Amino acid sequence: MAKPGIPKGTRDFSPSEVAKRQYIISAIKHHFELFGFQPIETPSFENSDTLMGKYGEEGDRLIFKILNSGNYFYDKKGIELPQSLEELKANSAENITTEQLIELNKFTAKISEKALRYDLTVPFARYVVQHQNDITFPFKRYQVQPVWRADNPQKGRFREFYQCDADVVGSTSLWQEVELVQLYDAVFTQLGLDGATIKINNRKVLGGIAEVIGAKDKLIDFTVALDKLDKIGEDGVKAEMLAKGIEAQAIEKVQPLFNFTGSIDEKLNQLADLLAGSEEGTKGVEELRFICNNVAATGLGNSILDLDVTLARGLNYYTGAIFEVSAPKEVKLGSIGGGGRYDDLTGIFGLKNMSGVGISFGLDRIYLVLEELNLFPETVTEGTKVLFINFGDKEAQYALKAISRLRNQGIKAELYPDNAKIGKQFQYADKRIIPFAVLTGDTEIDNNNFTLKNLASGTQDIVTFDQLVEQLTGL
Repeated sequence: MAKPGIPKGTRDFSPSEVAKRQYIISAIKHHFELFGFQPIETPSFENSDTLMGKYGEEGDRLIFKILNSGNYFYDKKGIELPQSLEELKANSAENITTEQLIELNKFTAKISEKALRYDLTVPFARYVVQHQNDITFPFKRYQVQPVWRADNPQKGRFREFYQCDADVVGSTSLWQEVELVQLYDAVFTQLGLDGATIKINNRKVLGGIAEVIGAKDKLIDFTVALDKLDKIGEDGVKAEMLAKGIEAQAIEKVQPLFNFTGSIDEKLNQLADLLAGSEEGTKGVEELRFICNNVAATGLGNSILDLDVTLARGLNYYTGAIFEVSAPKEVKLGSIGGGGRYDDLTGIFGLKNMSGVGISFGLDRIYLVLEELNLFPETVTEGTKVLFINFGDKEAQYALKAISRLRNQGIKAELYPDNAKIGKQFQYADKRIIPFAVLTGDTEIDNNNFTLKNLASGTQDIVTFDQLVEQLTGL
């Protein structure tokens, strides 16, 4: 019989891994609530039309579709692959033409009406529209749930992973952006993660740059290429822009962006000069200046705020500030968080003029960073503190009374369930890394005390219940 496995891009988590993940989630939730965010949850799958078309063509391809269930194919006759798509059976996805893709999407819609959520932002927008009469605006919500993407799995990138989002809708105030930067910093400071860089840019700045160089109709191509500067270098970016039809003269106008250095104030001044001829770009610079100046005035803990004009995230729906958080330099990993302002995301569901802004924490990548930097406290994975040895029913009953009292005081205690050989019970404690064992025989029961054994040193003492508590808590 074949050994069972799990789908590519998914993972099982051991008890210690779950404990570490819960440690991170607990820190994030703690600060979400300190900042006034309220928890909600949405279904793991949505109607396909809720998700499709909200993330761009590439995002649509990464959405997991759910086949219609039940006797669909038995009840529906004539559902066959369109003739024009027969050749796709032998071709790779890269060779699909636009016409074939349209036909494929039509066919998919016939057999799949639902899809696993791709992120938490679009379902949140749907939630706001659907429950708008029950929500008090501005509405500050947080959500910690899994999402799914049919991506190519690699280090730090999975097909099933958790997102930890915080969003505010119903307010255009830039003070929300200031607070979201502080929220990032508060979480990373509690986790002991020093040197995380919170990069910020503005969608209006990118639009303004495209405008002043005469390439506004090539905004997406321009920003996608610019976003790759740290990966393919200046020459690679220029080559990609040229290939996308952006003229060499236009590229020359943004030469300063390829060597954009200095303090945030210096960068903002350079941008102001570059975008003086663009109303949209100038507005973006003003917004960035407000956010950065107020973050500086209120201060950060262990994080760094940096203006990165090459940053371009989710241009299909971001309209203002854009955030992305990179791990400390000693860890070679992608972003561990990101977000931005979307002035009319709910408009896709019919609710106009509902501005929002939000950020997300990448739980899985934060885990990898903390693990690599050895930042998890030893206490995170502490399990059972004391194991009561089982000598029989009478002794087990005596033990369970004490165990209940210990648990009421927050001490993790358990009874070995079987009256097995004492060596087997001690071996169990050793494998579970349980530091103490309690033995209760007739003598202990008659005198209302316990024999406490330190399994690391081998020493043991006869103690009262109060003394047992003292030794187990280290008081």
